[in-house]
Amino acid sequence: MGVGGGTVQNVLCYRNGTKDSISKLISDLNGATLENDVDVVVAPPFVYIDQVKSSLTDRVEISAQNAWVGKGGAFTGEISAEQLIDVGCKWVILGHSERRHIIGEDNEFIGKKAAYALSQNLKVIACIGEKLEEREAGNTFEISFQQLKAFADSISSWTDVVIAYEPVWAIGTGKVATPLQAQEVHVAVCDWLKKNISPEVASATRIIYGGSVNGSNCAELAKQKISMHFLSEGPH
Repeated sequence: MGVGGGTVQNVLCYRNGTKDSISKLISDLNGATLENDVDVVVAPPFVYIDQVKSSLTDRVEISAQNAWVGKGGAFTGEISAEQLIDVGCKWVILGHSERRHIIGEDNEFIGKKAAYALSQNLKVIACIGEKLEEREAGNTFEISFQQLKAFADSISSWTDVVIAYEPVWAIGTGKVATPLQAQEVHVAVCDWLKKNISPEVASATRIIYGGSVNGSNCAELAKQKISMHFLSEGPH
């Protein structure tokens, strides 16, 4: 599946699941009716990837929540792109706000991680987004563009890249960006890609929204045609 295909990308990121909760997720997805133009990717914690791979319908693809910046080696606790592919992952989430603001990964490092993952044929969900104080200071676009530039400086092809806008202030807080706020960032990101990469990349690259998306608010967000793609995060 190329990044330009389909109309909806759902990524379920279960960060602190258990075997039972993962089994429930698998059962729900296996029993779901998925339209042909809907792409679904599930991102379980590393330790549950094999459980998901062995039980989940092939209609749903598997993502890792992180990957190391280069080829495997003496990097205790890290997972390489090669290992992820070996266990059946097709995607990886990079630049998630928790990796940026808790682990301390900077823009340049994240860009390099994306470049290496792509070189190993992993598709990348590239996360961008601002903290509350940055939004309140009117710096939403500036921060998002800085993060985008770091990806652009490191990668040469956007064919297998999906951009995830995840405002940090709306992750796990119960808050959610309004449809207008999500739409404004979506338009700004498209414009940035058009001006700094190419009109073709801007047109083909999917942009998803991730910020406390759930069954109650996704319908309202989806009313905005350009914001019909979601990165939702599961139970903690």
